[in-house]
Amino acid sequence: MSSPSTASTSHVSRGDTPGAGSPPRQPVSGRHLWQQALNQTLPVMFGYIPLGAAFGVLFTQLPLSPWLGLLMSLVILAGAGQFLAVALLGAGAGITEVFVATLLLNSRHLFYGLSLLERFRAAGLGKLYLIFGLTDETYSLLASLPRSGERDDPVARRDDQRLMLRITFLNQSWWVLGTLLGLAAGQLSFDSSGIEFALTALFVVLGIEQWFALRERWPFMLGLLVTLAGLWLLPEDQLLLGSIAAACALLLGQYHYQRGKHQPHVTPAPRDDHPPQDSSGARQTEHTQASEHTIP
Repeated sequence: MSSPSTASTSHVSRGDTPGAGSPPRQPVSGRHLWQQALNQTLPVMFGYIPLGAAFGVLFTQLPLSPWLGLLMSLVILAGAGQFLAVALLGAGAGITEVFVATLLLNSRHLFYGLSLLERFRAAGLGKLYLIFGLTDETYSLLASLPRSGERDDPVARRDDQRLMLRITFLNQSWWVLGTLLGLAAGQLSFDSSGIEFALTALFVVLGIEQWFALRERWPFMLGLLVTLAGLWLLPEDQLLLGSIAAACALLLGQYHYQRGKHQPHVTPAPRDDHPPQDSSGARQTEHTQASEHTIP
């Protein structure tokens, strides 16, 4: 998505690093960074508040304290993983199933978050919060931010990190605000039937995005086949874990097969049974052969 006001991150452009005789670069004011972070996160706010409210309403249908839902948004911040946890807990799933499903669902953060580790370097304790608050939407914003200066400029790097911290904090604030609104609405007497479809709709949207993002279609067909086979072969209480385990095993097997298929085959060099001769031995042999040919 396009991000407003990203070009004015600092007073010094990438090519205008201070040189000899120039005044030292001054950090960007905190007020300017907060304003820029607010402009960046406004599109996320319009999505996070409704989704967070739907999560809050769904959580009130569980036989748990509503404050646990708020605590989940504060210390877990998993987005789709929170919806999945509510659905599994409502269906009577065990802690193991919830843990494994949430771990696999959010494991994608481990991979695309690697591209931001260099920008998180030397961020101090803020690095831990940047890693914790990395959601899909936050990653999109942080990855699209231009650098405010050269990599070796400590002031520019610090300005980048201060802006990223504010963006991450505001995105979590929108999600927590939506959760609070949903928890409050869940205490009112109104018919909330059908709101649980928000989870299904969310995963349908994520699936459609992956369908167009990936060039290969076989992972989707594999997931469908594994699910149908699990419905037929596995008991209901083991369907989720069994299907996930089978799909992961098949994907890993296919990955190793493709890796071995495209790996170049190295033909071993022919073995030389004759020991190498030094230069003096080679000259002696040539001299002997020459003498044999010259003697009548």
